[in-house]
Amino acid sequence: MEQASKKPLKYQSVAISGRPGAGRSTLLANLKPYLMPLGWEFFSGGDWARQFAIENNKHNANDTKHHFATDYGEEIDHQIDLAMRDKLADPNNHLAIESWIAGWNMRGLKHVLKVLLMCDDALRIDRVVNRDNLTVEETKQHLRDREEANIAKWKKMYGVDDFWDPKYYDIIINTYSHGPKETLDVVLQALGYYSANGQPKND
Repeated sequence: MEQASKKPLKYQSVAISGRPGAGRSTLLANLKPYLMPLGWEFFSGGDWARQFAIENNKHNANDTKHHFATDYGEEIDHQIDLAMRDKLADPNNHLAIESWIAGWNMRGLKHVLKVLLMCDDALRIDRVVNRDNLTVEETKQHLRDREEANIAKWKKMYGVDDFWDPKYYDIIINTYSHGPKETLDVVLQALGYYSANGQPKND
């Protein structure tokens, strides 16, 4: 691992968006060794919402499949989205967060690096099969049902047709053609953590 950059970064926070299996959680985890020593905090919207659903008997903790956003009311989505936007709106806070629509939620905040991860459906399905220990057919059906339900709910809540429109994002990475290390490098370079030649930026 490169040593932590001593210069201020170009962005004060990072918001990672993408559909299930696009690599959000992997990128968030891979950023920790670089940004945690700089005092950054990390937050997964999906993990928080899943725990909420379990604690409120909306989701079985033993079910490897991820919960639906429709497992809880709109007020919970608003609560999560507003809390995260309020926290990242303060440039004195340094957070890396991931959720389906985290980048869209941080639109207009110039000090927040908004990252969209895209991926071929076949690879997304393969990743979820391995992650959740499901069959391919179970995964296809679950992803189709979950995406249709969640997106319909959020469209109704926010009046937005496309939460992954490139206009909302600073960088877009195809994780089909970019592996985890390449994806991490693109984000660290965009942050100004190190230069394009892979060398840490020093004083």
